[in-house]
Amino acid sequence: MTTRFRAMQHRNFQLFIGGQLISLIGTWMQTTAQLWLVYKMTGSAALLGVFGFANQVPILFLASVGGYVGDRYNRHYGVITTQAVSMVLAFALAALTFAEAIKVWELILVAFLVGIVNAFDVPIRQSFLVQMVVKEDLPNAIALNSSIFNGARVVGPAVAGFALAWKGPAWCFLLNGFSFLFVLGALLVMRLQKIIVQPPKGSPFQNFIQGFRFAMSDLPMRSALLLLSLLSLLGLQYSVFLPIFASDILHRGAKGFGLLMSTGGIGAVLGALYFAGRTNYKGLARWIAGTAMMCSVGLVLFSQSRVFWISAAVLLFVGFAATVQMAATNTIVQSRVPDELRGRVMAVYATMFMGVQPVGSLLAGFVAKHIGAPYTLTVFGILLLMGSIVFLFRIVLRLNPQPASISQAPSG
Repeated sequence: MTTRFRAMQHRNFQLFIGGQLISLIGTWMQTTAQLWLVYKMTGSAALLGVFGFANQVPILFLASVGGYVGDRYNRHYGVITTQAVSMVLAFALAALTFAEAIKVWELILVAFLVGIVNAFDVPIRQSFLVQMVVKEDLPNAIALNSSIFNGARVVGPAVAGFALAWKGPAWCFLLNGFSFLFVLGALLVMRLQKIIVQPPKGSPFQNFIQGFRFAMSDLPMRSALLLLSLLSLLGLQYSVFLPIFASDILHRGAKGFGLLMSTGGIGAVLGALYFAGRTNYKGLARWIAGTAMMCSVGLVLFSQSRVFWISAAVLLFVGFAATVQMAATNTIVQSRVPDELRGRVMAVYATMFMGVQPVGSLLAGFVAKHIGAPYTLTVFGILLLMGSIVFLFRIVLRLNPQPASISQAPSG
């Protein structure tokens, strides 16, 4: 096994990656079909924002509980539970759609319920990674896990685009339900060493505050997480508007929508594989600053493009940049946090990354209602660029690059 993919030498991680790949393809199919169905049923940019808000807002309020559960109870069983509940929700969505009884409020409700599940799943699953590999292989495992996530982001929307045009959204939901059987099977046959969990003291909120204080006291974590929050708030909102661009601006319909989603995914896969291929993880602050700037410029270019293939090419670079920034931030956090705080700090990561997305979705929908989707993305891209420049000058250029090294002890 080469050092570039050394995490794959662990049997449990191999099982996890295989099951996750199939399951995540189904998840991306469902997400793509839901976005398309909401827009086709309503024609409303604002409701696309509401949909994104409903799907993501539970993480803002419940990630602290998820991190608490991950530090108090068996993480293996926790991941099995969240995957099983997600499967039930997918089958319920398929049944409603096949019966032609689906309504917009039901799509939004299911999105909200999936968001609740994710609020537990994300911190527990991120904390569970360290049990499948040795700690030295954790950065590589994070990068490979990200490449699988984004590999599914390539395949899932592309398949969904053709399925939407051929059979309709119900089949996307049904196939997603069946895809969870693969990850559940992989989780059930894992052989894990028993670990002793030290139950955290205090309430979930108190434990979240403890994790937040640790993260904010550490300079590399604090600076990287704040810029990641800005990326989540502004830079990742382009995906909410892709149905509008595909249908009304670029005039490519459902297939074009799936291709745009997939092109961003291709860039994300390339970014994740590049990061997985790194043999050392020093100087990550420079990469975080550079990729954030690349993402912001790409966002502005995409918002003003009216040529489909130019738009698709720009999304490739946006996907690459955003994924490298996310993987680098995750690596800094995971490699600097002690095991007894891992679940709580990963809850902070989930809140600052995924928890602010619903606010961005509502903001994007509101602004787009008044100035249109293209100009909204232009403004968001400029604001993200300004934040990236501040990070570059205040963190990267003014400080010795050593604080960005994950091997250094926390500063607070």
